[in-house]
Amino acid sequence: MIGHEREHTSAGSPAWKSPIALSVALHLLIAVVALAGWSWSSSIEEPPPNSVSARLITQQKPEPSPVVEPVDQPDREQEQKEREKQKKAEAQKRQKEEARKAAEQKKREEAKQKAEEKARKREQAEAEERKAQKAREAEAARQKAEAEAKERERRKAEAEAEKKRQEAKRKAEEEKRRKEEQRKREEAERKKKEEQARKEAERKRLEAERKLQEQQLEAQADKARKARAEEAQRKKQAAAAKAKEARMLSESEKYQAMIREKLSQAWFPPQSATEEMTVRLQITLLPTGELVSVKVMGGSGNAAFDNSALSAVKSLNRYPVPSDRNTFEAYFRQFTIEFNPRRLR
Repeated sequence: MIGHEREHTSAGSPAWKSPIALSVALHLLIAVVALAGWSWSSSIEEPPPNSVSARLITQQKPEPSPVVEPVDQPDREQEQKEREKQKKAEAQKRQKEEARKAAEQKKREEAKQKAEEKARKREQAEAEERKAQKAREAEAARQKAEAEAKERERRKAEAEAEKKRQEAKRKAEEEKRRKEEQRKREEAERKKKEEQARKEAERKRLEAERKLQEQQLEAQADKARKARAEEAQRKKQAAAAKAKEARMLSESEKYQAMIREKLSQAWFPPQSATEEMTVRLQITLLPTGELVSVKVMGGSGNAAFDNSALSAVKSLNRYPVPSDRNTFEAYFRQFTIEFNPRRLR
């Protein structure tokens, strides 16, 4: 099929329209244009002839006068400079012309290369298109044959499937009748068992409700007993705490009075002290009654008065403190005391 199509294409179009003929003609055209451009640009302009300026000098009889240099020397130098300038200009012109020709030649060569590359790519594209067309036709023929084979297989499979479907339908109807009879028997058995289970569940529910009520009553009674016991314990603990607090307070007041007494005996306020002066000190003790530190929390404004109170606090080697650790921690680990000429508290 592909061979016949190729013959028809070759016979149906003239030989000069074939891709190979067009490519050869395009190459010849590019070569002719390049040669013509080279011949047109290769003509070199003849440099103009050098101009020579001269003048006639009439020889005259020399007169007796001082020797004077010839006056035509500057003209010859000027002419020489003009000739050199003209030669230089002509050389520059020739160089520019040669550069222009070289650029034109390069441009023609690049155009030729581009045209050849374009023709080559076109030929390659046409060859690839022919190859792809052939492949497409072969693929189409393969797909057609494959589709026909699949259609035959499909029809055969449909026939077999229909036969199986009819057989399956017959078996399904028989199975349906059998299952329906089985379902009816099982339904009757299920209802019977459900009724028995319902009666047993009702009996168990009533029994569970009775036990739950008994447990709830027992729990309420136990909760009431625990609440009464906890209340009695709480009252007992409150009374014990109150008694302990009263005992600690009483004992702390006793030792506070003893400390004030010792400090009043050790304190010697200065003569400048007045009844309005008061200094408040913070005292920190050890459980043994030893002094750890003393700090002024509120001064009186009189340094001598404040220092006398500090000296009194530091002069005691051991403070009277209770032996009970709780009382000590609550009242004597750290406490404040005020020094005033009228009172010590």
